[in-house]
Amino acid sequence: MPLIMAGAAVVSGAFVLIGLWTPFAASLGALLEMWVVFSRTGYEGTPLLLAGLAASLVMLGPGAWSIDARLFGRRRIDFPER
Repeated sequence: MPLIMAGAAVVSGAFVLIGLWTPFAASLGALLEMWVVFSRTGYEGTPLLLAGLAASLVMLGPGAWSIDARLFGRRRIDFPER
């Protein structure tokens, strides 16, 4: 099981690094870090912090220079003037 988790972490990190399938890769990273948080007996803040960062990346989405932006287009939210 640790070998599968390490492989999934490497794949997730590589996808986030190159900007491909960013929401999927970041959610996989967040799930892996939460697995680490709940599987250990002692409290460690680093996996919890990394899970929070990955979850925020899922909500923010890919950047302007990512492969996702090139493949699917950059989405911009414009708020109307009141």
